[in-house]
Amino acid sequence: MKKHKVHFVSLGCPKNRVDSEVMLGLTAQAGFSITPEAADADFIVVNTCGFIGEAKEESIDTILEMGRLKTEGRAKRLVVTGCLSQRYAGDLARDLPEVDQFLGSGDVDKIVGAIRGEGARDGVTMDPAYLYDDVTPRLLSLPSYTAYVKIAEGCDRPCSFCIIPKLRGGQRSRHPDSVEREVRDLVARGAVEINLVAQDLTTYGWDLDNKAGDFTLAKLVKRLAKIDGLRWLRLHYLYPTATTDELLDVIAEEPRVAKYIDMPHQHVSDGVLKHMRRGYVGKTPRTLLEKIRARIPGVTMRTTFIVGHPGETEADHEALLQFVKDAEFDRVGVFTYSTEEGTHAGELVAKGLGVEPAVMEKRRRDVMRLQRTISRRKMKAMVGRELDVLVEGPSEESEYLLVGRHEGQAPEIDGQVFLAMGDGLRAAPRQGDVVRARVTAYADYDLSATVEGVVEKSRIKRTTRLPLLA
Repeated sequence: MKKHKVHFVSLGCPKNRVDSEVMLGLTAQAGFSITPEAADADFIVVNTCGFIGEAKEESIDTILEMGRLKTEGRAKRLVVTGCLSQRYAGDLARDLPEVDQFLGSGDVDKIVGAIRGEGARDGVTMDPAYLYDDVTPRLLSLPSYTAYVKIAEGCDRPCSFCIIPKLRGGQRSRHPDSVEREVRDLVARGAVEINLVAQDLTTYGWDLDNKAGDFTLAKLVKRLAKIDGLRWLRLHYLYPTATTDELLDVIAEEPRVAKYIDMPHQHVSDGVLKHMRRGYVGKTPRTLLEKIRARIPGVTMRTTFIVGHPGETEADHEALLQFVKDAEFDRVGVFTYSTEEGTHAGELVAKGLGVEPAVMEKRRRDVMRLQRTISRRKMKAMVGRELDVLVEGPSEESEYLLVGRHEGQAPEIDGQVFLAMGDGLRAAPRQGDVVRARVTAYADYDLSATVEGVVEKSRIKRTTRLPLLA
């Protein structure tokens, strides 16, 4: 009997990717096959992002494109799921007749029924409560040497600019036993890098029965760091006021934990932080940064900032620029503020505290220009160093080069290392190998290096990427 084909499109963050991988697993378990071509699919699923304006526009454009393919092609049903439909279910149902069914961010486990045409057209659960575990079917969309593991869902923080608590619900942490079993399984299948993700890793376990203090991020990380075969355990994202000394000690002391801190600070001005409802003042990130670098020598520091938040003045912007200059982060992402209805910051805009789009964009460019100079100087200082690099595959720029990442480069968001073969290598390294390479050149965010030898051979049996992302 011929299997019906399903095409998935996943948009947004790594947490959304995990949801898509779970839906892929459930769909495959139900007997459907996955196709990389929307035009060949009997069913199409779009997992949307609804976090900020640009993400919403991308989601709508993708839905319209898939709707056109459904109309002109063979697809029988189009299902839309994720944060955008969680947020605007009624409006989307009215405005997008080409969509056959809508599911929300907490309806991952309903995907098979939606594909089959079961349930109401608006199938969005208004109070998301879903949380996958280690026995949930999941098909990875990245090559097997790396994977994301979501250890918690939702968020309880009141940040004024953020709609996530309304889209994803309150904090829901997985039991550490479940997390460990999943990580062990991934490592057994060849993963050398595990990336822990949650809206806020540092509140992991706070919602569990934690009277004995057993369910903390520090204890979970220490536990996972004992898994043989794991090389890098990477943490995304840490909140400044909840990053404990115990956690920093674990990162510093455990060799399998990547010396990489991904901590969104968002701003440094007292006034803007107050408007943001971040729960700390500008002195906090400065003091914490000093502590982190003292406890974890050689740590790579990544952060993000929002410019143009309602109430941000030119003086606030200058304070942010000075902080970026003084802090010398290794990686910086900068976003212009996006007005989101239903947030406290959106109310501030309504009160006349908004910043003009052109001003926001100028401020974004100011920060990125400054950070580019810092990054280039840091990259130049790496020339001549030897690094362990995880090989990701052939370079798209040259058939004679490979690309990979070192410990200070996270997948999908940071730069890469372009690898040339050194003299004496009998064969080129393959995807998933860890090699020793000497840095020979640099750019703003990438490095070039010469492979001097293979440190660890790949254990993966399958390196192909599933046809998940647009």
